[in-house]
Amino acid sequence: MKIAACRLFRYRLPLVEALVLSGQPVSERAGLLLRVEAECGATGWGDIAPLPSFSRESIEDAEAQALALARCLPGSEFDIRSDERDAWPGYAATWSPSVRFGLETALSSLSSAIARGTVSSLSCFDGALPVSALLAGSRERVLADARYLLEAGCRALKLKVGLRSLSDDVDLVRTLRDVLGGKAALRLDANRKWRLEEAVTFARALGAEGIEYLEEPLRDPSRLGDFREAAGVPVALDESLLDIQPDELEGCGALGAVVLKPTLLGGISKTREWIAHARKLNVRPVLSACFESGVGILAIAALAFRETGGAVPAGLDTCRWLGADVVRPRIPVRGGTFRWSASLARRHRIDTGRLHEIGHG
Repeated sequence: MKIAACRLFRYRLPLVEALVLSGQPVSERAGLLLRVEAECGATGWGDIAPLPSFSRESIEDAEAQALALARCLPGSEFDIRSDERDAWPGYAATWSPSVRFGLETALSSLSSAIARGTVSSLSCFDGALPVSALLAGSRERVLADARYLLEAGCRALKLKVGLRSLSDDVDLVRTLRDVLGGKAALRLDANRKWRLEEAVTFARALGAEGIEYLEEPLRDPSRLGDFREAAGVPVALDESLLDIQPDELEGCGALGAVVLKPTLLGGISKTREWIAHARKLNVRPVLSACFESGVGILAIAALAFRETGGAVPAGLDTCRWLGADVVRPRIPVRGGTFRWSASLARRHRIDTGRLHEIGHG
């Protein structure tokens, strides 16, 4: 199949609440949509949205690369039957991670549209995917949201720790654990806020009961081995994965999970490498978003469902933070579950009114 055209759009989406990234409040999410069209008229969409303070590339870097990509793709041949995405047209290891993710998801959704005989396609799967709900805000709000989500059937909840005093964090987690009563998994994420001594104090005060994992507890991740030995709480890696390759995971010691964000790791094919190595080590792979638009969320959801069969709650609750989206109607994540199908995908479309075209090829 030959690619006939490629267009690049910029988007800006307001957030319901400001995100604090490296101490700076962020009130909107900026990104790019890559639209590819085959000679048969089918189209596919990909999301390029580097996350400030986490992605190594800036949105300006990604835009420059994506513009070059949009110009080189038309006229390229690609085999829709091939699952070797790094052999698809335009793919280059030198592209930034968010650009590789956008390219792979655009071509993957195009391939899906051609296979299903439809004109336009968003990433698709047929089934229900559990979602890990993100808890944030005041103590009262966290507990109220947890009770509501538990009643709605949510199987996993995630709480950011390290933003309050150590004693307040311990007290909140104890209360939250009592509220859940073992009916839902509790994931904690410290985003590297603590020194070793603080992290050990926190973990020892709580114990491991009822906690699925504590994600990135240490400011100095080189001391994770010391933390595991002293605390006995399962550890998950997220940011640390950006500094190593999948085959180096074994050297990280015993882990409870790896939190895999395709936008940061370099796309679908790279994320699947991480999943394969994690499974060899009996480490749980948790697919997660980093506040992409609905196009990116759908692509990650499809990957998570395909790789886990809906058995592992995915970190896709970030879509609730978007005050508006490029996908209409809004993606239906309710009660901790994301239900999707080919028929639902056909009823959703891209809101071009939120896009500004910046290049084509």
